[in-house]
Amino acid sequence: MSRVDAHHHLWTIGRHDTSWLDPPALQPIRRDYGPVDLRDAVGDQISQTVLVQTIGSVAETVDFLAIAADSPLIAGVVGWVDLTAVSVADAVAELRAEPGGRKLVGIRHGVQSEPDPDWLARPGVQRGLAALATTGLVYDLLTLPPQLPAALRAIVDVPELTFVLDHLSKPPIAAGEREPWETRIRALAARENVVCKLSGMVTEANWTQWTVEDLRPYADVVLDAFGPERVMFGSDWPVCTLAASYAQVLDAAEQLTEGLTAAERDAVFAGTARRIYGLP
Repeated sequence: MSRVDAHHHLWTIGRHDTSWLDPPALQPIRRDYGPVDLRDAVGDQISQTVLVQTIGSVAETVDFLAIAADSPLIAGVVGWVDLTAVSVADAVAELRAEPGGRKLVGIRHGVQSEPDPDWLARPGVQRGLAALATTGLVYDLLTLPPQLPAALRAIVDVPELTFVLDHLSKPPIAAGEREPWETRIRALAARENVVCKLSGMVTEANWTQWTVEDLRPYADVVLDAFGPERVMFGSDWPVCTLAASYAQVLDAAEQLTEGLTAAERDAVFAGTARRIYGLP
């Protein structure tokens, strides 16, 4: 099976703002990660990837598009534009004119870091999301569980835009808690314009003692609520290496989907990402 990793990152310390890597717990990954490191990590297990923004910076997105232009492995880029800007569509058009711009497939903002839990429901943000819908790109949701009610309002109010929920919205796996996360996830899944990434789970679990069975209840909720045709695998590499190697993350995803049919597994590991992001 030709597989797609729908979520990974790259960064070069000092080129853009990497202060988010300053906390002591993140020191193991505070080094450069480039395309060669990515190729070494995925080996022959993955045929295409989607490179996702790390900071609110158009300059980072321009760099990512240039990297993708030279990489047959990186099939898509989820970048950043200011959703509150006067013309989001113009900002997207400018990125598409950059080298590698044809690989721009989506936009993301670090909503998880916004102090206002209702940030996604702000009128200015929703205007930006509506404008983004006219460009044909999708919007990746990087949220925490308390922000899901506002995310649902945005999803309902901008039905023409496809939303991709990253990392299951980071449920409290380490604590073993499922509510109110599960109820909110099922509410999102009831909307047809939302899909979910099976990603970022190991770093929400106990980094040193997690097991696949710790992850399974959360994966099962997502697979049941969205259906495999609206779920896509993502490694969240290299952030995932705080808790697991690339191979361990992929193996965990395989175990979590072992009860699916072959066609359903094809959707999770390739079909959904290719369809939603319009990958070749």
